[in-house]
Amino acid sequence: MALQLEYNDDLDPLLNRIGDARCVLVGEADHGTHEYYAWRAALTRRLIAERGFSFVGVEGDWPDCRQINRCVTLADGAPDDPREVLDRFRRWPTWMWANAEVVHFCEWLRDHNAALPPDRRAGFYGLDVYSLWESLRAIILYLIEHRPDYVETALEACRCFETYGEDPQAYARGTRLAPEGCSQEVLDLLTRLREEAAPAHTDDPAEVLDLRQNAEVTAGAEEYYRAMVGDGPESWNGRDIHMADTLDRLLAFHGADARAVVWAHNTHVGDARATPMARHGLVNLGQLARERHGRDRVVLVGFAGGHGEVVAAPRWGAPMEVMPVPPPRPDSLEALLDKTELGRALFIFSDQPDAAWLRAERGHRAIGVVYDPYLDHHRNWVPTRLGERYDALCWLHRTTPIRPLHLDAARRGELETFPAGV
Repeated sequence: MALQLEYNDDLDPLLNRIGDARCVLVGEADHGTHEYYAWRAALTRRLIAERGFSFVGVEGDWPDCRQINRCVTLADGAPDDPREVLDRFRRWPTWMWANAEVVHFCEWLRDHNAALPPDRRAGFYGLDVYSLWESLRAIILYLIEHRPDYVETALEACRCFETYGEDPQAYARGTRLAPEGCSQEVLDLLTRLREEAAPAHTDDPAEVLDLRQNAEVTAGAEEYYRAMVGDGPESWNGRDIHMADTLDRLLAFHGADARAVVWAHNTHVGDARATPMARHGLVNLGQLARERHGRDRVVLVGFAGGHGEVVAAPRWGAPMEVMPVPPPRPDSLEALLDKTELGRALFIFSDQPDAAWLRAERGHRAIGVVYDPYLDHHRNWVPTRLGERYDALCWLHRTTPIRPLHLDAARRGELETFPAGV
């Protein structure tokens, strides 16, 4: 049965379905649609304000998101304006997080946190693995100031990577000739940072978490880029396992009663076992969260849209554009929902859905940061058993583009990931 989705109160049935779940993973069918960002933020605001959720973990870089976290939790010395922080984002694709929709949510989160004691303020963290050089630089700066006895280990890793000029493609190509790459230097660094139970100079748990997470990102990113030269599932799996591990570290950091909201693409959020991804040896964040925390403690929420416009790029590293999203192809989930003439709707599934349309396998649109509308019907569809992939789905017949803060492309992006840079 379709439920109305027009006002914030229309999310009540979904909050009831979430109940006492520890993790709520909220997807998006692309990285550039206003409605996906807006409804995801609306749900998250209610989970934080009414259900006491502890933090938001997003498909973003740890160092950049740490600056947002400091802003929204009112950390000493942090900027007061979330827009100022988000406007500094320069890693391509900048529009994913440097947009008005995220600004609006972060302004709300800062205002919400301002009325709470520091230990109850909800955080905002990056789960992703891409920020190899940024995380390595953060480690070196930290160690120079606080642990000079560790600096040489970090510099060894830095010297190894200097050859590649902070170019992930160059590093990936280089490992064809030297398969071990810089893995030993990074492993030595991570080992040294793990040896110490707590840095002697500080009793700030957030500072300890930042140091260790940057070390984990450095190790995970090195492994990810090295795996990109192969044809197997290792790079995708390494990235999603890293995000799942980071989510678990954040839950542990926030305590036994911590509860998390995750923002990521449907392809990361929806259980991979309900798609052909599983047949190709791929796992994802939604599957791992269910396996690690129990299906009754994890709720996966997907998004689907009919047609409209989206912000994306025609090729990797290119400037962003507002592109048309054509009507769905005839055999797809979106075409089935389109026939209902529902403008906006919420569907909630039981753990054992008995409706035939929830068990049937249909194409489900997945647009990445790279998109070609003219090839949409051939490239952008993931065969999906809907009732197994998600616990709920938000349907939006007509979609509009997000509002980026700036239109310039970053100097260098990251390697394209299957499927289509999601």
